[in-house]
Amino acid sequence: MSQISAHIADLRKSYERAELNEDASKADPLAQFDQWLQEAVSAQVAEPNAMTVATVGNDLRPSTRIVLIKGYDARGIVWYTNYDSRKGNELAGNPFAALQFHWVELERVVRIEGRVERVSDEESDTYFHSRPLDSRIGAWASPQSQVISSRSVLVANAAKYGAQFLLKPPRPPHWGGFRLVPDRWEFWQGRKSRLHDRLRYRTESGPDDSQVWVRERLAP
Repeated sequence: MSQISAHIADLRKSYERAELNEDASKADPLAQFDQWLQEAVSAQVAEPNAMTVATVGNDLRPSTRIVLIKGYDARGIVWYTNYDSRKGNELAGNPFAALQFHWVELERVVRIEGRVERVSDEESDTYFHSRPLDSRIGAWASPQSQVISSRSVLVANAAKYGAQFLLKPPRPPHWGGFRLVPDRWEFWQGRKSRLHDRLRYRTESGPDDSQVWVRERLAP
């Protein structure tokens, strides 16, 4: 083993900032998520809105990437991307995904799983036209996830579409939003001696066949 590998193996941190117990947590996982996200924003952690999206392709190979959450409510968690990208194609073949937020400074992780659907064209249009002009042109200029010969391809495409659309580029037909509809949440709070707190919320059918959230503690 190299000296660098040995050093990495010896890295340790004691998590002692906070705790997560059943009495203090919310009964609704969306409310718990909202509280934690607002606390991450208030704590000025680096990019509190950044989340990992995990998908699985038809070849059963999982893949992950970082995207930015752009909205959340009772319907689910929303982000925007190129529908022809790798994640877009994988979601077209397998419409289930997992999300993860890691707020290192707060020693917290949130994991979310569920089915993914496209948001409405109206929602995608509204968000697209709220973006800076360069970002709107970029949505046209980048054939996301495709092999290109060099960066000059992107620069040339940006110049081409900038000249074509000027200040009013329309939303590309291959670009829009995804919404993950959660059926499982997990909130992880680092604790001392690796006895971390993990609360999982999962859906279960209620007496009238409605879906209710069941909260349970998992061993770390």
